[in-house]
Amino acid sequence: MTSARSLPAALALCAVLVVQASSALAQDKSKPAPEPVDTLKRIKDSGAITIGVREASVPFSYIDAQKQPQGYSIDLCLKVADAVKTELKMPRLDVRFVPVTSGNRIAMVKDGKVDLECGSTTNTRDRQKDVAFAYTTFVAGIKMLAKKSSNITSVEDLRGKTVVVTKGTTSEKMLKQLNDDRVLKLTILETTDHNESFAAVADGRAVAFPMDDILLYGLISKAAKPDDFAVVGRYLSVEPYGIMLRKDDQPFERIVDKTLNELFQSGEVRRIYARWFSTSQLTVPMNQYLKEAFVIPNTYPAWP
Repeated sequence: MTSARSLPAALALCAVLVVQASSALAQDKSKPAPEPVDTLKRIKDSGAITIGVREASVPFSYIDAQKQPQGYSIDLCLKVADAVKTELKMPRLDVRFVPVTSGNRIAMVKDGKVDLECGSTTNTRDRQKDVAFAYTTFVAGIKMLAKKSSNITSVEDLRGKTVVVTKGTTSEKMLKQLNDDRVLKLTILETTDHNESFAAVADGRAVAFPMDDILLYGLISKAAKPDDFAVVGRYLSVEPYGIMLRKDDQPFERIVDKTLNELFQSGEVRRIYARWFSTSQLTVPMNQYLKEAFVIPNTYPAWP
């Protein structure tokens, strides 16, 4: 209970707090509202769409021997670029490719340095806080790449050994969590791209490289001695891939998703898939998760 003697002081304090709160509210109202994202206007004004491309995410997004971007995700993004050109009624639209890495790809999208990130990026709840994902275009799962001679067949076989991860990937986060949870006492090497991680296993600096299985198969297909390697272990996660774009830009996002949905419904996406996943070097049948994503387009995040 407030005594009669302390009442004037309490009232004075309340008055000060009210004044401070009013002042803070006024300052907030005086701050300019953030400018809405308008990717379509920027594309129209600049005459170009900017696509983020990975250097070694075979067969999704990579730079070939002629220094040209190639891959399944690149083909899909070029279809989006065509749709944007038609929507904006532009006689010409330049497509600019910008290299991105696992570590900087989200920042490149957020900062407006690329309009679309076309790689092998897993849609996760954490990433959805910073960027938007278009409809799922592939579903993979994390396994491990190892030399056949190493006799690595499970996570438990890694105990006390050296493992390599590509920095900024969901695999890095998962491995570190497994290391803590199961007290595996791993030595963890970190690299900046998948080629470096593969090289660490190939030259014996690491016994295994956990990553999305499809990317591991892609790396093996490009190896000088592919028969030396295997993709091993049980699935550690389900990884849905999606094209990344900036958040809160509904007009642009609608065009991207509409374009993908048309590819799904027409069956053209299956022809694009076959171009990259039904070859003499790499044959990966379409899994049930992806078949369902083409029938019912979604942006479900990774599990777990």
